[in-house]
Amino acid sequence: MEMGIGLDIITLIVITLIILIWSLTKSKEKTTIGLKIAKGRFFDIFGELFGILALIGLFFSLVPNESIKMVLGGANPFLSTIYGALIGTVTIIPAFVAFPLASSLVNTGAYLFAVAAFITTLTMVGFFTAPIEIRYFGKKFTLIRNLISFLVAIFIAIGMGLIL
Repeated sequence: MEMGIGLDIITLIVITLIILIWSLTKSKEKTTIGLKIAKGRFFDIFGELFGILALIGLFFSLVPNESIKMVLGGANPFLSTIYGALIGTVTIIPAFVAFPLASSLVNTGAYLFAVAAFITTLTMVGFFTAPIEIRYFGKKFTLIRNLISFLVAIFIAIGMGLIL
């Protein structure tokens, strides 16, 4: 764990507490209602979130680090980026779960290019949701949108890899 991460978390907690206190001074009733709604929503998604994080943990316990490194951190960064993009295209997980997974992949030895392609295609390309999209927007639109999204994801991944 990096030193900056702990400081970032502390900063976010302090900012959240300051805003919460400010909100309480503005309207205690509205803030209390908001906190009750937030609590309910937290408990609504907690089981799903816990399950997904458990599956990510299971994935990392079953798939050897060497395999991940070979596919997403292999000798050819461009090919690894394509693999990451293809995996992201056919993966259906919420983006908020994909970010911790991405961090773990990078720590395991995956190229940043490949992980960026994974995250970008995960959110932009809908392989398994294409039938629904075809029904509402048509086959031509869906195929063109997914192809453009895939190509843009590759460019974004390369750009992120170069910048970061």
